[in-house]
Amino acid sequence: MKAWIAHVRAEVSMTLRRGESLLLTVGIPAGLLTFFTLVNVTPVPRDVSRVNFLTPGVLALAIVSTSLVSLSIATGFERSYGVLRRLWVTPFSRRALVTSKAAAVVLVEVIQVSLLALLGLALGWRPRGGLLAGFEVAGVAVLASVACAGIGLFLAGTLRAEINLAATNGLYLVLLLGSGLVLPLHSLPSAARGVAIATPAGALGDALHRVVGSGTPPTVADLVSLVAWAVGAPLLAARAFRLD
Repeated sequence: MKAWIAHVRAEVSMTLRRGESLLLTVGIPAGLLTFFTLVNVTPVPRDVSRVNFLTPGVLALAIVSTSLVSLSIATGFERSYGVLRRLWVTPFSRRALVTSKAAAVVLVEVIQVSLLALLGLALGWRPRGGLLAGFEVAGVAVLASVACAGIGLFLAGTLRAEINLAATNGLYLVLLLGSGLVLPLHSLPSAARGVAIATPAGALGDALHRVVGSGTPPTVADLVSLVAWAVGAPLLAARAFRLD
């Protein structure tokens, strides 16, 4: 257990020290939130202010950025450079590696989401739902973080670092444009909306829009999607991850 906690602490420290990680996890979401709030270039639902619509989606985007993109790219290059190969001669298992990295991601996201929420409030965001909404947000955020971390670690543990870099960035772009994180889901065709909700990013975005946007709980489809990915993706990553 001490080794696991030490690894979580080391992962958090390294993430906060990497400038490119801070840009991806805080800088880009903060820039998107500020720009699209102040500049009318994206559609928003009627009777909803721009910042009230955009903030939940940007929070979801930030969680995906940290738990999938940043984690996957960093882990892929750690594996490529031989850093993870040394774990073969220690009692630290692949499952411990996956779970410790996922736990570190959640801790980083607490800081990340707090900063972005403060920015949203400064821009005029008025979340709804009260205290109960806070617990619901925390629950879906943790599920989505674990799910995306599992996907990111699966990619990092099975692909070459350069291929993983391209695949992860491509996936990030698809999720940004097609999962309702910045563009509203109602602007997508009905079939595409169903596909979006089936992804952890789309389910998270929809759940956050409902909880803090309209004060309603997540749908059953959102929760089923998040729970399925949160269970299946880490298990797949633990089984498939190669340290060299």
